[in-house]
Amino acid sequence: MNVDRYTKKLREILTEAQNIAFVHKNQFVEISHLLYALINNDNIAKQILTKISGNIFVIHQSINSEIEKLNTVDGDNAVIEFSKPLIQILQKAEIIMKGYSDNYIATDTILITCLENDLVAGIFENAGYNISEIKNIVKKSRSHANVDSEDYEGESDSLKKYTIDLTYLAEQGKLDPVIGRDTEIRRAIQVLQRRTKNNPVLIGDPGVGKTAIAEGLAQRIINNEVPEGLKDKKLLQIDLSAMVAGSKFRGEFEERLKNVLKEITNKKDQFIIFIDEIHMMVGAGKSEGSMDASNMLKPALARGDLRCIGATTLDEFRQNIEKDAALERRFQKVLINQPGVEDAIAILRGLKERYEIHHGVTITDNAIIAAANLSARYITDRNLPDKAIDLIDEAASLIRMEIDSKPEEMDRLDRNIIKLRIEIEALKKDSDQESDDRKKELEKNLESLLKEYTKLEKIWIEEKSLVTDSKELKTKLENTKQELENARRKNDLTKMSELQYGLIPEIENKIKHSETHTSGDLKLLRNKVTENIVADIVSKWTGIPVNTIVQSEKEKLLNLESFLSKLVIGQSASISAISNAIRRSRAGISDPTKPNGVFLFLGPTGVGKTELSKQLAKFLFNSEESLVRIDMSEYTEKHNASRLIGAPPGYIGYEQGGCLTETIRRRPYSVILLDEIEKAHTEVLNLLLQIFDDGRLTDGQGRVVDFKNTIVIMTSNIGQDHHKDTDDNNKIRQNIREELENKFRPEFLNRIDDIVAFKPLSEEVIEKITYNQITELCDRIHNITNIKVNVNKQVIKHIAKLGYDPSFGARPIKRKIQSLLENEISKKILNNEFDGAKSVSVNFEKEKIVFKNASSMEEAS
Repeated sequence: MNVDRYTKKLREILTEAQNIAFVHKNQFVEISHLLYALINNDNIAKQILTKISGNIFVIHQSINSEIEKLNTVDGDNAVIEFSKPLIQILQKAEIIMKGYSDNYIATDTILITCLENDLVAGIFENAGYNISEIKNIVKKSRSHANVDSEDYEGESDSLKKYTIDLTYLAEQGKLDPVIGRDTEIRRAIQVLQRRTKNNPVLIGDPGVGKTAIAEGLAQRIINNEVPEGLKDKKLLQIDLSAMVAGSKFRGEFEERLKNVLKEITNKKDQFIIFIDEIHMMVGAGKSEGSMDASNMLKPALARGDLRCIGATTLDEFRQNIEKDAALERRFQKVLINQPGVEDAIAILRGLKERYEIHHGVTITDNAIIAAANLSARYITDRNLPDKAIDLIDEAASLIRMEIDSKPEEMDRLDRNIIKLRIEIEALKKDSDQESDDRKKELEKNLESLLKEYTKLEKIWIEEKSLVTDSKELKTKLENTKQELENARRKNDLTKMSELQYGLIPEIENKIKHSETHTSGDLKLLRNKVTENIVADIVSKWTGIPVNTIVQSEKEKLLNLESFLSKLVIGQSASISAISNAIRRSRAGISDPTKPNGVFLFLGPTGVGKTELSKQLAKFLFNSEESLVRIDMSEYTEKHNASRLIGAPPGYIGYEQGGCLTETIRRRPYSVILLDEIEKAHTEVLNLLLQIFDDGRLTDGQGRVVDFKNTIVIMTSNIGQDHHKDTDDNNKIRQNIREELENKFRPEFLNRIDDIVAFKPLSEEVIEKITYNQITELCDRIHNITNIKVNVNKQVIKHIAKLGYDPSFGARPIKRKIQSLLENEISKKILNNEFDGAKSVSVNFEKEKIVFKNASSMEEAS
């Protein structure tokens, strides 16, 4: 009996058998002790018994009974010897080992040797096992690989350090369920079944689910849902970063990788390796005079000694692996496309339970549908299902944070209580009657607030307890379902029946009762992720208002024309066109493949084209700074087009991006103003065609920028003289159209939603604009100096008359207000002439503007 010829695992089993005999005070280590240790530890023999039909628990009970029958002795035997029957078993195992051409005796060899004992064979047959089937499985395994290492049954130190066993994680229920992707998983299995070059590489954009496919394969292996050639295999993920980390000396990384590859190739029929981000293998660990990881992999990959699944993105595959033709030909590409919205919804429904358990909240089905739809439409720089999963995760995290934090109402009361206590403490230092009365009043208020706070605190604790109980029940249900799955794999029908028809329905009923109890009774806490919460998260990510329109905003949108008409006077047609585009966008019915609106504003200078764009940005974002303004007079040359999208590769400024594309990438919900579009070069206009038609533009770095949530406004002075020639609107429109067709190509004009001709401003409109600008000036003075300035109507008419010029629009008005009012008022403020005055009146007397305050009268021409 040569112990050195035993695998490490068998030595552990024999030591365990001795311990069992010692605990039971038996004189010798018997076959029953060995079998007990064998079925209670992880080893190949036990794996065989759990994967074929038969009840291992019956064996456990029978062996226990046999141990109880053994004679016991008093005293402490330091070393318990093996019995003669056990020694005979071990000796016979050596003969079988040589028959298999093995170098070491493994636990499966011991198992089939034990089965030649009549008593042991009877126990196994009573438990429903087929002895011949067990022997055939062991024999078949030897046809693939012999036991030529003492580490045969256990992973070596290298595998433990530098790999992650995905099949073990799947068995423990630690991997998320993989929904769909059947075609891609079957394609990967098909490649793995090849004789040589059996190495699929999963290629797809980030976030489409490449790693999930590998995890799905691990789950299928555990559930025996794979072809015969992949059954009982282990899927190991190589941790390349752990392998590189700490390799200080030359050759250390290569040695680590070589040890891992040696272990895997020695047991090539046991292992499949998975390398996530496989492009990192190219150049990994390379130093002067050494090989990188990819070159060390090539021979094993080519011979078929190594089954490898890789995962990488299209760009990384092209940049790193395609350059090395010898490495590329050893892999078979499996393209992983982004799933559709319907598939993403199915994936989210499959993951829903895991996220509910983790966060302790309820995720509604409407929230799942909203996450898939909204992420597909508004988050265009990422891929499904990753972006939809992140939305649900963050929305659930928000609700969990609210549950764990103090409710807003209680927090407000808490601050008020602290404020009152500070004031009461300050009043205690004063002894006058007024302070005492004030203190009594504050104490009364404090008592009232404390009562309200205590009442809310009690409700909060109760509600938090209900939500916590629900989370614990869901966690218990998840663990019980995992137990059921383990029992199913072991074919333990008793345990399966107990869990499936007893414990699981009981927990589900408790969860249902808990959710029914909390659904309508919570006052301070929210415990459900709804579509509105998901929409809020999308809005925070993108700046796009996709949440449900509240009533106040509905009224604001319906009255948008009147709001803009107060600020941009005399251009009702233009305001109506813009307002309709905004309403379509916020109602969610605008074309999702194009910008929310593309407009061309025509007309003379100073009629409100730019002002309308500014006021629109102010309405949408509460700030005029949200307007993306580009002066097209700067883009008159062909090469200027690259400034919009960024310089091409190899040119200075390539990494900086384009002034238009980078701005929209950061703020996808914007108003874009292209001023004086007629001055732009034809190449610039060609770029804009892509935005107008598809709502997208590719920048200099190859990234697709989404313009679907923008409003594009172009301004031009074309057609400004046609109003002088005739008052016939149809004739004016026809003349403008002809001039536009002479200037722009038909495909450019055809992509514009609406061409709006701004009318020259009449004297009446100029007077209204003058009134608005003077009112704005008066408000500004009042805010700075606290002096109220009242301007007479005659003054307004006088300034409007002086500033009226049909050719220049409203711009001269500002200059007249500056010269006649602002200059004079600023002089008087600096001369202290308005000191002590609460108001100043500005009148028009004797063809002059007169300034009056309470104490003096001044005249100015």
